[in-house]
Amino acid sequence: MHAAAVSSAKTIRGVSVARVALKNARAHTRSRVVDVRAAKKEIIATDKSPAALGPYSQAVKVGNTVYVSGQIGLTPAMEFAGSTVEEQTEQVMKNMGEVLNAAGATFDDVVKCTIMIANMDDFKTVNGIYGSRFPGENPPARATLAAKSLPLGALVEIDAVAVIG
Repeated sequence: MHAAAVSSAKTIRGVSVARVALKNARAHTRSRVVDVRAAKKEIIATDKSPAALGPYSQAVKVGNTVYVSGQIGLTPAMEFAGSTVEEQTEQVMKNMGEVLNAAGATFDDVVKCTIMIANMDDFKTVNGIYGSRFPGENPPARATLAAKSLPLGALVEIDAVAVIG
């Protein structure tokens, strides 16, 4: 609240109404702040999706937010589902669904994705398969990037952020 408004505010029993309102607003704001340091980090892992290729987790859940690491078209047996962008994108989305499920989430809970494509000429194909998992009027926010190369020569990689509840 601006200082001029406080000084010209109405007083009741010698107390500025504006100052009381300001104090209540600050208290209300403080009560809504979440201490992120107090939230526990839960590592999400499932054998229904390929294991991480490096020092990262398939997903991390903090509170009601799930951060899904980039998924590529590997099967749980660590082999590519196929050599085409269609086959790999289908596997990427299957992997993502399994990781989300292990975290207690679904595609409906996804709020943000990033798609990385080795060849932007494949955008239409990837977009069609990706879009089939997010039908309706409220798809997640998204960025799509062309990548010079992806892990193990993958053709597509997609990560996601989901909010449960």
